[in-house]
Amino acid sequence: MAQATATAAVKTDKPARPDIPFVWEGRDRKGNRVKGKASAPDEVALRADLRRQGIAPSRIRKQSTTFRSGGKVKPEDIAVFSRQLATMLAAGIPLVQGLEIVGNGHEKPAVRKLIMTIKAEIEGGSSLHEALAKHPLHFNDLYVNLVEAGEHAGALEGLLDKIATYQEKTEAIKKKVKKALFYPTAVLVVAVIVTIVLMIFVIPEFESLFKGFGAELPAFTQLVINISHVVQHRGIFLLIGFGAVAYTFAYFRKRSKSMRTFLDRVILKVPVVGPILNKAAIARYARTLSTMFAAGVPLVEALDSVAGATGNIVYETAVLKMRDEVSTGQRLQRAMENVGLFPNMVVQMIAVGEESGALDTMAGKVATFYEAEVDNAVDSMSSLLEPLIMVVLGVLVGGLVVAMYLPIFKLGEVV
Repeated sequence: MAQATATAAVKTDKPARPDIPFVWEGRDRKGNRVKGKASAPDEVALRADLRRQGIAPSRIRKQSTTFRSGGKVKPEDIAVFSRQLATMLAAGIPLVQGLEIVGNGHEKPAVRKLIMTIKAEIEGGSSLHEALAKHPLHFNDLYVNLVEAGEHAGALEGLLDKIATYQEKTEAIKKKVKKALFYPTAVLVVAVIVTIVLMIFVIPEFESLFKGFGAELPAFTQLVINISHVVQHRGIFLLIGFGAVAYTFAYFRKRSKSMRTFLDRVILKVPVVGPILNKAAIARYARTLSTMFAAGVPLVEALDSVAGATGNIVYETAVLKMRDEVSTGQRLQRAMENVGLFPNMVVQMIAVGEESGALDTMAGKVATFYEAEVDNAVDSMSSLLEPLIMVVLGVLVGGLVVAMYLPIFKLGEVV
């Protein structure tokens, strides 16, 4: 198939719209199939440009901006972008030029394309927060609201720096929580896989050996052999059933608010893990509140963004209830006491912040304290779980070994 590349350009008196990358296929004047990539404001403009070149397009689609364009844009990339852009603006470099420098200097093509798209939208007449709002997968409402507040206050570089700090802290908390849950989960998954392998390949060999004994097997050994039969002959159905249950669970958890509320409420009460998730939610609440309030966002409006940033629907519901109370004139301290989720120390520090007019500073201190608490709790949890995991592995694998050797021990006693 012949290769061709077209670049669409549409002349207009209106402000230029940002070009969208497309992949197209079609036939040239000789009837040969051709394909290529092109950028144009929209599909109609691209089709017109291709026809002017003698190409009859048969298929046009938007080009993927994730893996094919050089990886997925991650939250850490957005944090780095925020920090770099803040540095550019603080040095007196104009916004468009700063975006061009940051974009061209990024090593990941997907991030580079995202930044250059934002630059093109600003050149087309959009403000920065309007350009960011067109990419909700990468810039959430909290980010856009903070940038808008910075633009209105004329302190965009300071707000971007605060956003970068906030994102770095938030991602650090997420990584700590994932670290706390990953290790025991990974070990248990490996234990299950090892057990299945033993059931399918090892235990049948022992069963063949035991048939030559001509004696009744111990109950424990017979139970393990029966389980092995089920895994061998019906394992595929068990796997499909487990997959269906897992899919159904994930489906309804994503779409059912009542189910998410129930699960989030339960997990907060799970020993060891629950306290870590509680502290992480409080840390995110305080860090987001501090960042929003420091940006000059009104408290009621700030609590809207704070609710979604807590990462747990129980805390999200509580913060929205607090927002409603604060909107009627209630103090934030009293609203926090009424929901009954926050420790007394947190409530008192917020009260001091309200009375002294330094709510952002005190909320930041609360966030720093609980971020350190999460860090310590994760380390303690890892130390606590290591012996517990060894016990679980011992029971699973050791139990199978004992079950297989029981008949041999009894045979030795008879002899």
